[in-house]
Formats: sequence, C-alpha cells, structure tokens
Amino acid sequence: MTDLEFRALPYDHPVVVDLISQIFTDQTVRYGSPDETVLSADEFAPPNGVFLTVWQGGEVLGCAAWRSHEDDAELKRMFTVPAARNKGVAIALLTELENHARAAGRKRMILETGEKQPEAIALYTKLGYRPVEPFGFYKDYESARHLGRDL
Repeated sequence: MTDLEFRALPYDHPVVVDLISQIFTDQTVRYGSPDETVLSADEFAPPNGVFLTVWQGGEVLGCAAWRSHEDDAELKRMFTVPAARNKGVAIALLTELENHARAAGRKRMILETGEKQPEAIALYTKLGYRPVEPFGFYKDYESARHLGRDL
C-alpha cells in the first residue's frame, strides 16, 4: 500500500484512545473482555518505546506500539481498522515499528496474542515470528500465543 504516513502519538492522545477503544471492542467480541495488561503512556516514550499510528489521505488506518521488555521490544496494540485489512497496511505498520525498535537498539520483537485471533497469528507467522518462551500477563494462559523474531 502506498502513500502511508506514520505518526508517533502519545498513548493518551484522543486518536490513540479511540483506536484502543476499537481494539477493546474487538477483543470483547472474541474473548468476552478486553486485554487486561496494564499499560501507561510513559512506557511508549522514546527511547524505551513508541506508539505509531498509520494514516492515508487524512484517515487513521491503525496503530501499533512497542515497549521495553527487558532487552527486547514487546509489540502492543497492533490494530488496523476493518476497511484497511488485507491491503498491506499491517505489514507496512509492523515493518515501520520494527525499524523504530531496531534504531533504539532492540535485537528482538516479542508479542502475546490469542488463539481467537487466527488472522494475527497468520500475519506474524508469515513475517517470520516463531514461538518464544511465554512471558507477560498471559504467560500462564493456554490460549495465549507468544511469538518473537530477531530484528
């Protein structure tokens, strides 16, 4: 997809708050409740993270963020709006996010997702993400999938 613009925004920016609301709505439909991981705005402040949004023609298409997790970058809040799915937006967004993490000195990107998000698992697998040691809030959940890849 061409003509995409990436903007780093604070976690508490109104555009980000709206996107996170959409993420939580989707998660509630899939799982019965939203992600319970506690996050704060300062976790996404450079150089220890970033919250990116992706835009085209003045419309926000999605978001993704990373935060420090020991020496790794942990992917959080990856989302594209339904109208932008299957058009390469998520790949472009994740690539840009990985570039930010790499520039900050991170050597690996890790993430948690769930079995009720098969399209996310397929995307990450396609991009070279493989199972890693469980970590984080959902490390003891059988339905959680923990993936990572070297940057």
